[in-house]
Amino acid sequence: MTSATADAVGARGTPGVPAGPAHPSEDRRWRQVDVRIRRLGARPDGLIEVLHTLQQLFGYLDDDALAYVSEALGVPPSQVMGVATFYSFFVLKPQGAHTCVVCTGTACYLNGAKAILRALREALGVEVGGTTADASLSLLGARCLGACSQAPAVVLDGEVHGKVLAEEITALVASHA
Repeated sequence: MTSATADAVGARGTPGVPAGPAHPSEDRRWRQVDVRIRRLGARPDGLIEVLHTLQQLFGYLDDDALAYVSEALGVPPSQVMGVATFYSFFVLKPQGAHTCVVCTGTACYLNGAKAILRALREALGVEVGGTTADASLSLLGARCLGACSQAPAVVLDGEVHGKVLAEEITALVASHA
């Protein structure tokens, strides 16, 4: 690690060592983010791993977190946002207690994903990418889950459900919401 890189993510509060970018809050989880950045060498090629760490710790990536990562890794804000919005794994707002991800890839779409999404939107009163008013469930879409042989596929709280019908998944989701 170069001295410039070490300075960018310097030890906070250590005399004579630059503090690096300011944390968006006093939350102690930011120390874990800093440790991850240091372990990756505070280099731009660690962007996805740092974003993953942030999301694991905070549950989502907000504007302040993205700005912090941009400054800490020396990556333009547009590139950080581009990565965060390109990958469907990353979410930019708080999620519900439960998560339902509907695959909209070609195989799933042709086998009923559109009907599943319509049924879930009506049953939950929320659009894709949204969270129910009581924050019990977030409805998400994914371009492909890699479960094409199970089309249409839905992931509910990390568990893949394949060859589902709109009525079945709506009832299952309702039991989680």
